[in-house]
Amino acid sequence: QVQLVESGGGLVQPGGSLRLSCTASGRGFSINTMGWYRQAPGKQRALVAIITSGGSTPYADSVKGRFTISRDNAKNTVYLQMNSLKAEDTAVYYCNAVMSIGSGFYNYWGQGTQVTVSS
Repeated sequence: QVQLVESGGGLVQPGGSLRLSCTASGRGFSINTMGWYRQAPGKQRALVAIITSGGSTPYADSVKGRFTISRDNAKNTVYLQMNSLKAEDTAVYYCNAVMSIGSGFYNYWGQGTQVTVSS
């Protein structure tokens, strides 16, 4: 069974930094795209950034220049370095992975980690 486990959320002051991590575990899969989404109270889940198997990294306009996504393929892990955090970055952050298992592609989500930006 494939699982995504996130870590690194928490409370930070405006202007501060946090680093989120997400590791995929299980057997028999290969990872295509990994990424991060977020959901603020009363809003829909929205893309933050993804990183493809080829290394492309599209970002949401609201985080460009502040957030950096990266991945360690040997560890099946994706990271999100978040700098210059703002109150509007407060949300539950979800890890996502598109995986190839057998002859199919499957979409997996982590359980979510809370990021709160407040003084």
